[in-house]
Amino acid sequence: MTVMDQRATREGRPVPPPAWQPRTDPAPLLPDAEPHRVLGTDAAARVDPELLRRLYAEVVRGRRYNAQATALTKQGRLAVYPSTTGQEAAEVAAALVLDERDWLFPSYRDTLAAVARGLDPVQALTLLRGDWHTGYDPREHRIAPLCTPLATQLPHAVGLAHAAQLKGDDVVALAMVGDGGTSEGDFHEALNFAAVWQAPVVFLVQNNGFAISVPLAKQTAAPSLAHKAVGYGMPGRLVDGNDAAALHEVLGDAVARARGGGGPTLVEAVTYRMDAHTNADDATRYRSDSEVEMWRAHDPVLLLERELTGRGLIDEAGIQAVRDDAEERAAALRERMNQDPALDPMDLFTDVYAEQTPQLREQAALLRAELDAEAEDAEGDQA
Repeated sequence: MTVMDQRATREGRPVPPPAWQPRTDPAPLLPDAEPHRVLGTDAAARVDPELLRRLYAEVVRGRRYNAQATALTKQGRLAVYPSTTGQEAAEVAAALVLDERDWLFPSYRDTLAAVARGLDPVQALTLLRGDWHTGYDPREHRIAPLCTPLATQLPHAVGLAHAAQLKGDDVVALAMVGDGGTSEGDFHEALNFAAVWQAPVVFLVQNNGFAISVPLAKQTAAPSLAHKAVGYGMPGRLVDGNDAAALHEVLGDAVARARGGGGPTLVEAVTYRMDAHTNADDATRYRSDSEVEMWRAHDPVLLLERELTGRGLIDEAGIQAVRDDAEERAAALRERMNQDPALDPMDLFTDVYAEQTPQLREQAALLRAELDAEAEDAEGDQA
């Protein structure tokens, strides 16, 4: 029987079968018309002052970390660096809302989020230095490998969260992606699986305006990226991505909802990439200086500093102490990154399988023999 064969209503229109009826009421899933804000509003008075001070310290450290990492590319110590200058609030908030048992799934641009979660900054930059695919143990830090292919980490986050759910583990996965990643199939597949399984996942989209040089308007005609959540049956939240307090609140609510069995949430943080896409990009070819300057007035560091000083929660001495701490951390990073790493070619065969395959053992033995032969030749040349 087709839909047209159904019994007609009094208006003469066919009645669709039950499978056509909405599975979910869309109204509660829709994002607000405007991004959620806290700083500079009456809601800021309800935020814990200690949290505001911590957010400020982490954002200032993040700004200096971005500047130092960018400088390292110019000194030849990093092959490439995708800066998050201007996006520090989203990076920091994503790290701080997670418990130790939770997992962070970052993209290649999210080294700051990994550092804010406690990862050694040198280990966070090892991939971008070209030394290792991942310079840290993901299990130890509960941080998935930095993902260079766009959005492929999102289905992985859903898989881990669903597995934890099946095992009864109280774990939430927070997956980060840029606006460009929402144009990839992995993004849509991940959202669909997460919603169907009601997996404890939070998707954080940092909408920084451009996918390299492609503006958002050429990627989607949706009212916002947060609206995409509704089509998959999960809530969409729209938040000011430069407002660290608002981000902490929205992401914290989403994590608590996921942990409580409420399922996934898609959060769109509206922010701006102040620097170029990477050190290899010329951003002046696709955006104006006036556009960048307009966003500087909405800088996440300034927003927090204005709130703290306006409420008397920090003075000039406190601000200088935070800056000095950030400078000390940058100096330590610079010193360590200026040291040539000691690389062992035999590391090619570690951390591939829990137990090496016969082929790997054979290849490792061959490489070892070649290295030993080279060492003997070098000793002979010196004799």
